[in-house]
Amino acid sequence: MEPITLHPIGVIRSPFTELEKMPIQPAGARDVRGTVILDEAHTDGLQDLEGFSHIFLIYHFHRAQRIELQVVPFLDTRKRGVFATRSPLRPSHIGMSIVELCSLAGNCIEIRGVDILDGTPLLDIKPYMPPFDRFEKATSGWMKVSRATIENRRSDDRFL
Repeated sequence: MEPITLHPIGVIRSPFTELEKMPIQPAGARDVRGTVILDEAHTDGLQDLEGFSHIFLIYHFHRAQRIELQVVPFLDTRKRGVFATRSPLRPSHIGMSIVELCSLAGNCIEIRGVDILDGTPLLDIKPYMPPFDRFEKATSGWMKVSRATIENRRSDDRFL
């Protein structure tokens, strides 16, 4: 396959400057606020986004230094295939989070529920649309923990 070159369209700002002790998912960062700063050249692409309550942020795990095809996820004790996890040690180092869109002004989006490292390069934004994105009979494979467990879990150094 031919290599793909992606260019960031902006940056994600959050209160998290170190990987350790960060929430491991947006559910654990429910009240954490952040800002998406889009490159000004892309500002027109934000038109009509303010009507959505939540957005997908697609980003580059810029601090990931290695690739592991099997990892021990934060919520488990055994190795799992990386594609059955949300580990940053994936071959393309791409991450995704659903965050609440609080406000939009110019090229800045104020968000809540951010579980992303400060300075993370943003690759794309997509609106969360319940008719498209929510599945009533969805299952979570191996992951059998409660939402409360997810909300209280913090990262450690396993993915450094």
